[in-house]
Amino acid sequence: MPPSAGKPSFGRVALIGKLGSPEIAASLRELEAFLKSRGCQTVIEKDTAAELGVRGSDYAAIGTGADLAVVVGGDGTMLAAARSLVRSKVPVVGVNQGRVGFMTDIGHRDMQSGIGAILDGQYSLEERALLDGEIVRGKESALRTLALNEAVVGKGSQGRLIEFELWLDGEYIYTLRADGMIVATPTGSTAYALSAQGPILHPAVPALALVPLNPHTLSARPVSISDRTKIEIVLKHALDARAHFDGLALFDMQEGDRLTLRRSADAVRFVHPPGYKYFATLREKLRWSEVLTKEK
Repeated sequence: MPPSAGKPSFGRVALIGKLGSPEIAASLRELEAFLKSRGCQTVIEKDTAAELGVRGSDYAAIGTGADLAVVVGGDGTMLAAARSLVRSKVPVVGVNQGRVGFMTDIGHRDMQSGIGAILDGQYSLEERALLDGEIVRGKESALRTLALNEAVVGKGSQGRLIEFELWLDGEYIYTLRADGMIVATPTGSTAYALSAQGPILHPAVPALALVPLNPHTLSARPVSISDRTKIEIVLKHALDARAHFDGLALFDMQEGDRLTLRRSADAVRFVHPPGYKYFATLREKLRWSEVLTKEK
């Protein structure tokens, strides 16, 4: 996308940062000054602004007024921001000051050059799928929420196996006793699901991963399915069970509760700086080259 008439591609930029970090506060102040020097208007998310001692705007105002949101922190900070802005379709880009950073493309040392290139129109735009989740108890909807990474039904604090049924597009698949089940998007396939031996799904692949957590059988394996599939998980037996959505929304489940998951009609819009390549990110974050070097 070329810049228009010498002006930034994004004239009004929202800043969102991980809370409780002096280093990130300093980065946000540096970034705000840089954006203003480039002729951008800036707005700071309300909770982020409170830590900086300035006035800020809530996500509703950012959604109606911002052209771009820059998230400074790690993947957890990006998850929270992306979920809050997905309905308003504000694109997001991340500056990584976390540990891994699959969703935050720009390193701190490259912050000004990376954001500057984006303002010059040198970027790519990618949409990532989300899940719409609903928990039904009896005949009533008990919870509606979103998941960008994954939805999880799992055991609670008592640590005992739970038992649940899995249904896909109305077809009964199996009843399983396990620690739980992860339903991961391609974005989430490199998060919790990866540590549970789930498959890595390229973001362009229209698929979801079903990853059982420590199943009480050797035959329940991770499965990739179409992202157009309606997924239902029915809790049959549990002394203590919980549903998690991106680790942000938690819900205590009861026997008989039904979790329904579908691909959302909305999508998160990620802005990538010049040179972004998905497999290059995997190679760096998963240290594939390092493993190969050790094997040699």
